[in-house]
Amino acid sequence: MKTYKLTEMEGKLSDLIWANEPIPSGELVKLCKKRFDWKKSTTYTMLKRLENKGIFQNRNGLVSSLIKKDDFYAKQCKQFVKENFEGSLPKFLAAFTRNTKLSDDEISALLKLIHEHKEG
Repeated sequence: MKTYKLTEMEGKLSDLIWANEPIPSGELVKLCKKRFDWKKSTTYTMLKRLENKGIFQNRNGLVSSLIKKDDFYAKQCKQFVKENFEGSLPKFLAAFTRNTKLSDDEISALLKLIHEHKEG
C-alpha cells in the first residue's frame, strides 16, 4: 500500500500546487520564493519528493497533480484509521467523540453519510 504521509513543508507545497495547478514550474519557483523564501533548487528538490510519492508530476515544465486534493486526504484518513484504530471507523469515532460533543447538525450530516455509503 502506498504511504500517504507528507512532511509539514511537503503539505504546504502540495496545497500551493493544488490551488494553482496546472502551473508552469518557473511560476511555482516564484511562488515558493515569495511564500516560503525558497531557492529554486529547494523548490525542485521538494517537488521531486512529491513526484516520487506519486502525488504530482512535472511534464515539460508544467506541474500538475496525479491525485486530487480531496482524494489524497481521503486516502490519508483511511490510512490513519487503519494504522491507529485497526481499520475500524467506529473505534475512531468513539475516540474522537470521547472528549468532543457532536452538534445536532454534525450528527445529521454523519447519519446522511452513513446512509449514502451503506453497503448492500
